[in-house]
Amino acid sequence: MASQQYILYDLASKPPQKAWSLNPWKTRLNLNYKKVDYKTVWLDYPELKSNLQPHFKQELELYTSPTVAFPNGEYVADSWVIAQKLEKEHPEPSLHLDAPYVAKVQDIVAKIMPHLKGITASQVFKNLLNEASFDYWRKTREERIGMTLEQAEAERTGLKVWQEAEAEFKEVSSWLKENEGPFFLGSEPSFADFQWAGFLLFWQRVGNGNYEHFKTVVGSDISVHERLLEAVKPWSARDDY
Repeated sequence: MASQQYILYDLASKPPQKAWSLNPWKTRLNLNYKKVDYKTVWLDYPELKSNLQPHFKQELELYTSPTVAFPNGEYVADSWVIAQKLEKEHPEPSLHLDAPYVAKVQDIVAKIMPHLKGITASQVFKNLLNEASFDYWRKTREERIGMTLEQAEAERTGLKVWQEAEAEFKEVSSWLKENEGPFFLGSEPSFADFQWAGFLLFWQRVGNGNYEHFKTVVGSDISVHERLLEAVKPWSARDDY
């Protein structure tokens, strides 16, 4: 009989090994919320293609984390596609993928991250990656941001960069207030919560005062974000296996 255990391919970090990256966090939270039996395989960036390519029938443009191996042998990449398949196989408790907040949070994170790409590029490199990922990260991220990691560190980090996304943060804060929290839908979690919690957990792991910059920018609204983080703790606690 085939194993009924799922496999989550997550991104490796410097010791102590813990989940850090935004997109894998979404999937990890989903799996924990649905109480799915899974194990984690930690991969450095150069290991993604060699480990995952043999399991896909069609060549992917990019082999990424998260990828999940399902018990039937199917490998699925992309946190959104994984969420849809998990919801189909494990409909309860629901991720409420059709809730309007899901698309709204996805869209606003896509607006926020370009402001922070210099911080992401330079700080992930310095604080989180193993040496095995250094060359891959430097090459791909310097191409993406159009400057060296050192330039990004000098010119595109700090509170002033976080302030560029102030309007977007205010919008998310307003959504978290609409239904009295702690979740976007009120008392019931959804994929929207795991998207935003993944964003917050990522910046806590990046360190270098970045989460503190976020707190400064959102001001008194920080309470709704930290209330969300507290509410997802039953599913974020498992972060190292």
